[in-house]
Amino acid sequence: MAARQDSDHLAWDRNDDTYDAAIAHIRETPVSKITEFAGRIYGKRVSLVNKVMAGGFNVLYPLQVEGSSTNVVLRVPLPNLSAFLTETKLGEAAIATYLAEQTQLPVPAVYHHGIDPDFGPFMILQDLQSQRDMSDVLGGPQEDPSERPILDRNIPADRLKMMYLKVARCVVQLAQPTFSRIGALVETRPNVYDVSERPMTLNMNNMVQMSNIPRSVFPPKHKTYATADEWYVQLAEMQIATLLFQHNDIVKSEDDCRTKYVARQLFRRLAKQGRLSAFGFAEDTWSAPSQRATLPMPSGTGSFRLWGEDFRPANILVDEEANEKILGVIDWEFAYVGPTQFALDPPWWLLLEAPEKWEDDLEDWSGQYDERLGTWLTAMGEAEDELGGLGPEAPSLSAYMRESWETGRFWLNYAARKSWAFDAIYWTYLDERFFGERTAKDDILKEDLWKTRVHLLTHEEKQAMEPLVQIKMEESKHRVLVEWDPAEARQRLSSFLFD
Repeated sequence: MAARQDSDHLAWDRNDDTYDAAIAHIRETPVSKITEFAGRIYGKRVSLVNKVMAGGFNVLYPLQVEGSSTNVVLRVPLPNLSAFLTETKLGEAAIATYLAEQTQLPVPAVYHHGIDPDFGPFMILQDLQSQRDMSDVLGGPQEDPSERPILDRNIPADRLKMMYLKVARCVVQLAQPTFSRIGALVETRPNVYDVSERPMTLNMNNMVQMSNIPRSVFPPKHKTYATADEWYVQLAEMQIATLLFQHNDIVKSEDDCRTKYVARQLFRRLAKQGRLSAFGFAEDTWSAPSQRATLPMPSGTGSFRLWGEDFRPANILVDEEANEKILGVIDWEFAYVGPTQFALDPPWWLLLEAPEKWEDDLEDWSGQYDERLGTWLTAMGEAEDELGGLGPEAPSLSAYMRESWETGRFWLNYAARKSWAFDAIYWTYLDERFFGERTAKDDILKEDLWKTRVHLLTHEEKQAMEPLVQIKMEESKHRVLVEWDPAEARQRLSSFLFD
């Protein structure tokens, strides 16, 4: 896939083996152990009432509690599949409970949650009893059911708009609450929530699982952020960490390494200068002239919004017998309070498939996305008319989303959050918007793009490039998974951050 940078194939294989072992463990676990555990929580007899379901990170046990007319689902993690197990599960329980209490977003009720010595973090949820999600509704026919769904190209426009409208109402609800800091939402005491831990992103989990990035280079557990600029800097440093610590399959040649290095250093500098948070808004006075925005940037402090990394149609359950009514939005493990800038972008999932995983190139994905964006914006406008938007004096979400796509802000935020999409997006959609047209761009090879921007690096950044190139070339000779000493890993990352 041209748009997707390779993760570490050895780490990927290790993760596949871990998943297979986790599934085997679940199959070997006696059902009686599960029902007895749930029975202790309820103080009643509990029985399994449907087949056990395993997902990417969790296993679900549909249960019936004696004397209750409502079924529940016990959800426990698949062993060793999450890099930040307790953190993500407790964070999810807090987010789901908060959303149920403070918004009209349909989420399954969380009846019980905690940490068990045998099962680890667990949740007992309302059983929505749905086997169908929004991606089933929007996806086209597939010969292989195991393939990822892609938006049905023949879906009637009125049906697409109706389905988008249902999801747009959820997006409006999710954008309502505001918070004073960026980070994970924690239930500090019953029904009291505070942003008091680091944001936990899906990309961080994948960096550990798929690239063997040392956990010690991530923010400390209780780190939160007072400004959007601080979080953009942290995201940029994670991109540098991916290049530094992914041992296998990250670079294809010396020039490929230089190109990746230059992009990451320039991206971080823009974050440090506060330019990424302003890009694509009326206050953007620094980027190369292109489609200029008219809407103001959100406050950089004190007004942040919930961001669901895994909010997408596959996690929106629907009732097939009630005109695909949305029953609930699930899987909030990688949700946190983030910059409002993220909430002002149109969703990446309008085609269901992510741009870096698209069968063809980014330009093809972008062209097809553009064709569907108008339908989404119309649906967003209707949802805002029904439910309100960001506030009585604020511009509409749909207007912000339109300008995000027109200015390229959509691509900036997507690249910042995605380590394995960063390089293709940076050089295709961001570099020339940042620094103006590249010279001789029709003749230059993709791996040689660094030559067009290396003059923008500082002396220190230039001096560090060639030693890194030699390190990565030497690493490529030995296909191993390296386990870093935490202090040494932090020092190595620090040595490539020039402030």
